Amino acid sequence: MADDAALKKARKDLRRAQANFERKTKEAQAERLDGFKRAQKAGLSLREISQEVGLHWTRIGEILRGE
Repeated sequence: MADDAALKKARKDLRRAQANFERKTKEAQAERLDGFKRAQKAGLSLREISQEVGLHWTRIGEILRGE
C-alpha cells in the first residue's frame, strides 16, 4: 500500500491535470467558435465551413447558436 503522502500528491496532481484539461478545452472551444464566426462573417456558408473542418453543417449551426 502506498503511503499517505504519495496518495495525497497523486490526488493533487490528478486534480491539477483535470483543471488544466478543462481550461484548455474551454479555450479551444472559444477559439473554434471565433473562427466559425469569422468565416461566416467573411461570407462562407455553414456547408462551406463544415467542409473545411469535417463536421456536419447542422453541427456548425448548433455551435454558432451555442447549443
